[in-house]
Amino acid sequence: MSRNAKIILILLLAAAVLSAGVILLQKKEAATPVARITRDGELIREIPLDEVEESYSFVVEDELGSNTILVEHGRIRVSEADCPDQVCVNQGFISDGTVPVVCLPHKLMIEIVGGGSQFDAAAG
Repeated sequence: MSRNAKIILILLLAAAVLSAGVILLQKKEAATPVARITRDGELIREIPLDEVEESYSFVVEDELGSNTILVEHGRIRVSEADCPDQVCVNQGFISDGTVPVVCLPHKLMIEIVGGGSQFDAAAG
């Protein structure tokens, strides 16, 4: 085998190993659903939902009002809010990235990223 052929073979093997590593990292990243909580576009907290062992709640509060967020293994919701319409409370739990929880009066959004349930924008 010539020297050039050996170099090409080594480069092809390196590219294959790098490609496999990238694919594995993407699958690992997508495997864990993370709840991303933002208020007025600013990230407040990220919660890996598969790592939640016991249910807990916390309050997000500012001059616009307050929302109580309930976190359970694999799912999250707004359990209480002092907004007038209560749409965010009535939505209930979310467990995938299909539809976020939104409280418009408080500019709060909870969305789930990862977990393999995201829709591809091109696919619809």
